[in-house]
Amino acid sequence: MRFKIACAATMALLVFPSGVWAGTITGKVKVDGPTPKRKVIDMSKEPACAKEYSPTDPPRMESTITGPNNALVDVVVYISAGANDEGVMPSQVVTIDQKGCRYIRHITAIHTNQKIKITNSDPAIHNVHPLAEANREWNQSQTPGAAPLDAKFAEAEFIPVKCNIHPWMHGYIAVLKTNHYSVTDGSGGFSLKDLPPGKYTVTAWHETLGTQTQQVIIGGANETKTISFTFKGKAY
Repeated sequence: MRFKIACAATMALLVFPSGVWAGTITGKVKVDGPTPKRKVIDMSKEPACAKEYSPTDPPRMESTITGPNNALVDVVVYISAGANDEGVMPSQVVTIDQKGCRYIRHITAIHTNQKIKITNSDPAIHNVHPLAEANREWNQSQTPGAAPLDAKFAEAEFIPVKCNIHPWMHGYIAVLKTNHYSVTDGSGGFSLKDLPPGKYTVTAWHETLGTQTQQVIIGGANETKTISFTFKGKAY
């Protein structure tokens, strides 16, 4: 009898929509201490891009961006263990645009083997160069109005991307073995949803300040756990 009840409970979990039993891990990432001043980018050698910015709001480097209350922007927060969704690849295609001689967004997170389209919205030639190590490194030019470049990466890694024509252009593609990820916004906030009860390792990665991890347990359906990460600032 106990076996039958257990089987019935298991089947109930299978037939209900995933969100019914899902928990959430939410929180904020901040920085403690100084961070480098965001330098203004000199785009005078590419007037087509330079004219898109005003003197009062010039383009600035994006490697360390902070917000109100020491919020840290562009941190990739993801489930690095426990999600068991390595083989569940999303069907949607992720787009990375080149606009104003910058990558939109600066940090793009994707699942392994998820399709990417890289577009060029600028009236200037760009050279897309993902500096991959675990995946194949490639380098391809893209003229204004050209068709999107299609790409995907089979191995998990954080890939720097640069333009060989415009040295200030750089970003990252975070290739992950999970669908449970978030890139912090202007408030440093993140949210990891649709997590069934279980034990998870949550990792936070920043391109200049390093990596941190925490263990989090989702104990029941619809439970929300709130955590935070604090990175030590560097004035360099």
